[in-house]
Amino acid sequence: MTLRLADVQVGTELPERTFPVTRADLVRYAGASGDFNPIHWNQRVATSVGLPDVIAHGMFTMALAGRAVSDWTGDPGALVEYNVRFGRPVVVPDDDAGAEVTVRGKVGALLEDGGVRVDLTVTAGGEKVLSLARAIVRLA
Repeated sequence: MTLRLADVQVGTELPERTFPVTRADLVRYAGASGDFNPIHWNQRVATSVGLPDVIAHGMFTMALAGRAVSDWTGDPGALVEYNVRFGRPVVVPDDDAGAEVTVRGKVGALLEDGGVRVDLTVTAGGEKVLSLARAIVRLA
């Protein structure tokens, strides 16, 4: 079902989404994106440059939050603008569980042009990983 503008108001909350992230996901994302930087798959390299372990691609983390918004609208084409600042990396341990990225969102404003600003909070391991994460959606 596609979300309609009449269904939202300032303060409307998106359903919380939690996405598992494993090392296998990072390898698949590297293949799709062409970003084979070894900090995203090789623990030795990651720790040698001062990271605690392998980290998820920032754009992969950003994509998960974008997915939460487009799933909420029911229409991927409704997402017309999206901005984040990368705050902290998502550390992905080499185990079956991996990491979890949790996305929460709330309608922050109804815009004069009919858009809806969605303010996002994106965390992993209890830490905010994306800052100033905001999406603009256009709803029918």
